[in-house]
Amino acid sequence: MSTCATTSRDLDEPLAGTAATARTWLLLEQPGPWGAKALTSSHLDPAVGRALEAAADGTGVRVALIRRPGRHADCHAPASRRVYVAHTVPGDAWLREATTDDPGRLLDLDFAALGEGDHDSFDRVLGAQPHIGSPLALVCTNGKRDRCCALLGRPLASELTDAGEEGVWEVTHLGGHRFSPTLLVLPHGYAYGRAEAPHVKGVLDAIRDGRVVTEGCRGSSAWERPGQAAELAVRTSTGETAAGVLGVVETDGAAPRWEVTVAHTDGRRWRVTVAQGASLPPRPESCGAALGSPARMDVVAVRQLAPV
Repeated sequence: MSTCATTSRDLDEPLAGTAATARTWLLLEQPGPWGAKALTSSHLDPAVGRALEAAADGTGVRVALIRRPGRHADCHAPASRRVYVAHTVPGDAWLREATTDDPGRLLDLDFAALGEGDHDSFDRVLGAQPHIGSPLALVCTNGKRDRCCALLGRPLASELTDAGEEGVWEVTHLGGHRFSPTLLVLPHGYAYGRAEAPHVKGVLDAIRDGRVVTEGCRGSSAWERPGQAAELAVRTSTGETAAGVLGVVETDGAAPRWEVTVAHTDGRRWRVTVAQGASLPPRPESCGAALGSPARMDVVAVRQLAPV
């Protein structure tokens, strides 16, 4: 039986404009098994998980669980857990880390401030420090959400780890099961689909060098889906690879058509027309789901604007 990822790949479904949206990611280490809704169906106290979901709602913060690649025995949580927070907005992207033996302390964070890029509460509550070293490479492996994430994601995470890549973690959910294996790179927040180890190594090498690889990229989580597609289109049309230099400064319109303004730190600006289409023929968005026509972001035009 064909999987949702195989079908999407065979139909050449476009990746641009499909990344999960989050200005800020809050990641909590939680070994052991994960359920479909991992924050409330893992060895994390479900009351804490529900409270974290509620605290993050509407703030631009997305909470996810992470664990090291490898076997995940049904064991209790470690006394000390790694916690990361990453802000992905270009020009203000950062990644900080801490450890805690009490996940409930995360409820003392100022989620609204984290969503706006202010990490003071994270530093104060958890004694955080800037993350030094390789970027984080988060591979979705939660087979309880979709079997493709386990069948394709876990081998990728293990291969990257075995090859000596640092900063590799399994993560509970990145959206877009049919694009498995899926990957999120922090702090810049670019998501990738149909990822293979050699390509991921190139992506991580580029990020360490301050560059963005557009091949296989789903978009930056800092932007809504039309903005994700628009930024990638500008990168493709101009050949711009530097991270942190392009931003979505205005989005006019509503589905199914938007006019998105993308600005460069050097003063250049582009107006990008993005249209929402339907992916045909129908295909499952997840394994076992009914056939549907997922929305796609099609770039109709990229026009450079005259200097202001």
